[in-house]
Amino acid sequence: MADPSSYRPRPGEIPDSPGVYKFRDDHRRVIYVGKAKSLRQRLASYFQDVANLHPRTATMVTTAASVEWTVVSTEVEALQLEYSWIKEFDPRFNVKYRDDKSYPYLAVTLNEEFPRVQVMRGAKKKGVRYFGPYGHAWAIRETVDLMLRVFPVRTCSAGVLRNHQQKGRPCLLGYIGKCSAPCVGRVTPEEHRELAEEFCDFMAGRAGPYIRRLEKRMTEAAEEMEYERAARLRDDIEALRRALEKSAVVLADATDADLIAVAEDELEAAVQIFHVRGGRVRGQRGWVTDKVEAVDTAGLVEHALQQLYGEERGEAVPKEVLVPALPEEAAAVSQWLGERRGSLVSLRIPRRGDKKDLMETVQRNAQQALVLHKTKRASDLTTRSRALEEIAEALGLDSAPLRIECFDISHLQGEDVVASMVVFEDGLPRKSEYRRFQIKTFAGQDDVRSMHEVVSRRFRRYLAEKDRTGEWIGADAPEAAVGAPGPGTPAAVGVGGVGGVGGASGAPGAVGHAGTAGSAAAVDRAPGGDLGSDGEGPAAQDDGRPKRFAYPPQLVVVDGGQPQVAAARRALDELGIDDVAVCGLAKRLEEVWLPGESDPVILPRSSEGLYLLQRVRDTAHDFAIRYQRSKRTKRIRTSPLDAVHGLGETRKQALIKHFGSVKRLRQATIEQICDVPGMGRKTAEAVVAALAQAAPAAPAVNTATGEIIEENDGGST
Repeated sequence: MADPSSYRPRPGEIPDSPGVYKFRDDHRRVIYVGKAKSLRQRLASYFQDVANLHPRTATMVTTAASVEWTVVSTEVEALQLEYSWIKEFDPRFNVKYRDDKSYPYLAVTLNEEFPRVQVMRGAKKKGVRYFGPYGHAWAIRETVDLMLRVFPVRTCSAGVLRNHQQKGRPCLLGYIGKCSAPCVGRVTPEEHRELAEEFCDFMAGRAGPYIRRLEKRMTEAAEEMEYERAARLRDDIEALRRALEKSAVVLADATDADLIAVAEDELEAAVQIFHVRGGRVRGQRGWVTDKVEAVDTAGLVEHALQQLYGEERGEAVPKEVLVPALPEEAAAVSQWLGERRGSLVSLRIPRRGDKKDLMETVQRNAQQALVLHKTKRASDLTTRSRALEEIAEALGLDSAPLRIECFDISHLQGEDVVASMVVFEDGLPRKSEYRRFQIKTFAGQDDVRSMHEVVSRRFRRYLAEKDRTGEWIGADAPEAAVGAPGPGTPAAVGVGGVGGVGGASGAPGAVGHAGTAGSAAAVDRAPGGDLGSDGEGPAAQDDGRPKRFAYPPQLVVVDGGQPQVAAARRALDELGIDDVAVCGLAKRLEEVWLPGESDPVILPRSSEGLYLLQRVRDTAHDFAIRYQRSKRTKRIRTSPLDAVHGLGETRKQALIKHFGSVKRLRQATIEQICDVPGMGRKTAEAVVAALAQAAPAAPAVNTATGEIIEENDGGST
């Protein structure tokens, strides 16, 4: 635990300007990002008596080992930079909202030749128009089913579209009038896109004018005694009205607004958002977060606005945002929202009328979401804590292993030998930390030797990071840490710390640092701290991004028994690492093996600790198998044409399509190859030479019929 006074900036060093600041821990990880109207006043508040700080703030400043800042011109720039850094560095002490579920959206793929209407989840894609989110996917499908009668937009996948284009006849929806059948040319791409844009206009809340136009056309058709067309239009109008009825009118003045409500307690907070378009609720979503920093309701609202609109542009940002409390710099936040929308955005608290009533409804939803989340999490958190405590007790650890790494080896009869590393933190998988390895020092099947290589490479990288950041200094560093690395592992670079250096702190965009003790010597060894082009220069440790192998686990789990455990322990001993525990989980009887023990540790079958170890082991096993299969598939699909320099995938396919198979291509002359569009004589000569050097692959045999399968796809099978 660090003393904040050890890295407190000197008086007068911090500028009295707007800016963004970062606290780093002793691993140089960014652990907190904040912004301030006055950097001097804000940072001074962190370096008072720790006893006077909020407990969460006190934890942060005692975990940190240095602080640095960047000066900007305006508060809006500070807001933008803070959002970018929180997203980039993922600081552990910043509030980060997480969706309490994966919400479905109604999406229109305007980036395709024939736009498609579909249900989408996950990250938003460029060129796709989104509506929602909705509580359930079936609600989207019901709405779409009603609207396809009026807007017969394509809903099929790309594969189905190509299939019907080849067949020359539409699908069932095309026959019953719920698709305009662009696959068979009933409408042109321009006409189909116009339909899709009308669909988007209707979903965006501009339903009234469109329904009035349909009513006028229905009246005209009736006056002209075209009763069938009039009846069709009448049914279309009824379908649109039924679709509108599914989202009740909540604001009579056709308002476009987002309403944000917050429910919180001392430890957690829940945020609910209602998206109102055209006076109707078009979507709803919710987030929950741990209050890892000292933050009030206004701060929670500001973080929610950053996450909600940080990636949005145009009409996705509404004209009006209603909140329960205004952020500290409300004018700057409102200006930032206006820049993202392209026009003025009103940010305010509703005080009376329908908007205040609707805000109370959103607040009730937020309160219910918090209660539900706490009910679910109570059992999860208790179970995970019990599992970690059981593991610590069974293995004789001093404390619960908050970070567990598991390694597994996978191969197929000694071919394509690979390994996986998965990471669990606080009993939960941390997928961004998963890693894959190829075994490089030998060929063939030897799980024990493979395990030794992988564990050595992983921890050699860890020691290299420590050496580079100055944590591993002098004669205490084991020779293996700075010596020749293993295969695929970069050599450890010279020690170069950062601290007390930076540009003129008063200049816009300047960066200031207040480092740990001993940083002066580090600066002497790495003057200027410039980052090399390879990203491994002396300042590489300065970026604060999560690094691949920079953080050690408390427990290493290997998939296997005594031999694998002994190999992993030997690898750690060779590197001088004695503060990481090792165990193995054997599949046969689920025994837990410890290094140097002749008998395994037997955990009860009902043990939460055993269940967690099984989850970790099975996750590593599945991850390794997926990688091994992908490598095997890639190897099987290799072709002699891959060796031809400058021959891309398009021309490879053109050659195979022209000749029918690699076998026939091998028999072709240079002149015949030159006849293929895009093939010059020089490339044709290279193709002939490559095929002549490559030995023909053994023919594949269909085991069911015994017939020989000829090459036909450019691969070796």
